[in-house]
Amino acid sequence: MNSVRKAIGLFALLGLALSSSVHGERIKDIASIEGVRANQLVGYGLVVGVDNKSGDKTKFAGQTLRSMMGRFGVTLPPGIDPKSKNIAAVAIQAELPAFAKPGQTIDVTVSAIGDSKNLRGGTLLMTPLKGADGQVYAVAQGSLVVNGLSATGQDGSNITVNSPTVGRIPNGATIERTVKTPFSEGNILTFNLHTADFTTANRMAEAINRELGANTARPVDAASVSVRGPFDVAQKVSFAALVENISIMPDEAPARIIVNSRTGTVVINNKVRVQPAAVSHGSLTVTISENPQVSQPNAFSSGQTVVTPQSDVQVEQEKNRMFVFNAGVSLDEIVKAVNTVGAGPSDLVAILEALKTAGALRAELIVI
Repeated sequence: MNSVRKAIGLFALLGLALSSSVHGERIKDIASIEGVRANQLVGYGLVVGVDNKSGDKTKFAGQTLRSMMGRFGVTLPPGIDPKSKNIAAVAIQAELPAFAKPGQTIDVTVSAIGDSKNLRGGTLLMTPLKGADGQVYAVAQGSLVVNGLSATGQDGSNITVNSPTVGRIPNGATIERTVKTPFSEGNILTFNLHTADFTTANRMAEAINRELGANTARPVDAASVSVRGPFDVAQKVSFAALVENISIMPDEAPARIIVNSRTGTVVINNKVRVQPAAVSHGSLTVTISENPQVSQPNAFSSGQTVVTPQSDVQVEQEKNRMFVFNAGVSLDEIVKAVNTVGAGPSDLVAILEALKTAGALRAELIVI
């Protein structure tokens, strides 16, 4: 009877939390429960039935075929290479979700690791998938779905669309073993923020205590909040559903400027501020054009035709490239100032680096 009352109380609190969550972000969108995560699986296998011209010609593919045939009772004479042209050695990878149970299926990705050029039409033979501990957690098998294609002509010309050496098998692996999680142990649930922030962690603990009572949650560090819940597993599931639907207002990220040096992309968040500074950024363009002149001698003069080089050098320097940043200038004003002088991404990066060196930029400059 007491458990029924507790369940009713929990669901009543859940309804209250859902009705009051008008603004902000749900905890489930910005944090995850510690220990509740996916695990990576990997395996090595053989794909058969590919086109004869696209098969694997490496020695280890033949060794794999020999080992597989030996497991089925077929023994090849020593030193004999099967030289099958329609097989491919592949690596198989999959992700084992949290709480996955034996008998359930997951998708797998199959990638050629030899010199096979196309896996289209191939079938993966039964392959065990292992975790980081070396234990088998799933078994994969099935026909590949390949989105890419490759074609080669007799003259050597070829065309390739997408990646024909990678394919997927929907529901291609059957789970054979579960991964134990700490969710059912004890009564403590730890929520880890996706982005560590002391202010957000403190707000999360305060929101949980406000909804569920004082001393229910406490921040552990900038990334974790510890929450006391029930010991019973069924009640813990309802409790976790209640907590992850509580809404909080995450704190804004610190002032940062992200520069991608490869693409020229510059991202400035709204917390960036610039102290009073005058910026002058000129652009000097030097153009050199060659106009060779040909000197042709008169007829019967026994002279020679001479080419005389003539270079035309022009120097252009843009004007009106100086602008002023006032105290506490905002993101909008920075963008307007840069657009006014027509500064490109490379010019903007140079200006930001100079401002940072001068101590006028109140932001972290990150180059990726």
